[in-house]
Amino acid sequence: MIPWLAETLREGGGPDFLRVFDYLSTRSLMAALSAFLVTVLFGRRIILWLFTNRYRDVSEDVLLADASSKRGTPTMGGVMLLGATVFAWLLFGNLDNTFGWLGITGFVYFGFVGLLDDIMKVRSGRSRGGLSERAKLLLQVGFAVGFTVFYLHPWFTPFPEGFEPGWLFIPFLKVPIADIGWVYFFFSVFVILAITNAVNLTDGLDGLAIVPSISTAAVYAIFAYIIGNKVQSEYLQFEFIPGTGELTVVCAAVAGAGLGFLWFNAYPAEVFMGDTGALALGGVLATTALLLKQEFLFVVVGGVFVVEVGSSLLQGKLGENIAGRRLLYRAPLHLTFRHLGVAEPRVVVRFWIVSIMLALLGLLTIKLR
Repeated sequence: MIPWLAETLREGGGPDFLRVFDYLSTRSLMAALSAFLVTVLFGRRIILWLFTNRYRDVSEDVLLADASSKRGTPTMGGVMLLGATVFAWLLFGNLDNTFGWLGITGFVYFGFVGLLDDIMKVRSGRSRGGLSERAKLLLQVGFAVGFTVFYLHPWFTPFPEGFEPGWLFIPFLKVPIADIGWVYFFFSVFVILAITNAVNLTDGLDGLAIVPSISTAAVYAIFAYIIGNKVQSEYLQFEFIPGTGELTVVCAAVAGAGLGFLWFNAYPAEVFMGDTGALALGGVLATTALLLKQEFLFVVVGGVFVVEVGSSLLQGKLGENIAGRRLLYRAPLHLTFRHLGVAEPRVVVRFWIVSIMLALLGLLTIKLR
């Protein structure tokens, strides 16, 4: 909105300094800052509204010593992330850009799925009273299929003519490793389901999921800036995809809103993001990874999420024990550390440190190609 307004004013003889809004870097930084400020300024009021209207956590995890003390904490705080991010993007994004709309659509859609799940849990008074696993999966698959059909279909795709969506790129290599053709459709659906649920699964301790989400979004923002810039992409030997630079604004807004949410979500949390925030974050990271053709980068920068979901899958698939012993005391991994008596703040901060180191490793792949 502001870029369009600034251009209109300049054409009408307005001040030349309004040209600053033409720069993607400026708009991205302002989107991050505005999303942060909106979250911090309105966060307290939203938390009080959630508490007053009894939108409170209904955790039933009796195996954790402090689970009972958290029951009753306002939940659905993900609405703060949704509102601030969408506001910042509408304010500083290019509303004519298809990539931006696709990224924000993934964010909003999964946020509403999570919101529906959270509302049902609160009203039932049970953590298992939300959407059934089948219903949640159907809603996720429905979006994944629709999204994939849209951005791959020749009539709607935002990719330039001649670009092969089936290309697979991996970190540290300059050229695609393969063109998997029509199989990419199923790969895309898998990526959306895997990333979205991995982020959701990680959201189990105060602040645990939000910092890895911020660091991952920040890395993807940098990649979007490079891939969407012809000069930078050629210099760093990335496949140039015109228009993807607008995803920088989306990711910057997500990161800014995430920092604002951390203001209230750090231990001891004043509010939980709930599935509203966790699914929304997973949705925007998944769609961004696909649109930038950097799906495997998530394995590096989102390594915390990968390990969390991987530990749950291994625990479930390998059975209750191996050679007479359980693989993990509890899954996902962060619950094992809690079971061993490691203090929650220490577990969370260590996961934060790992996520930041993985983000730096992801940035290293830009040059080591």
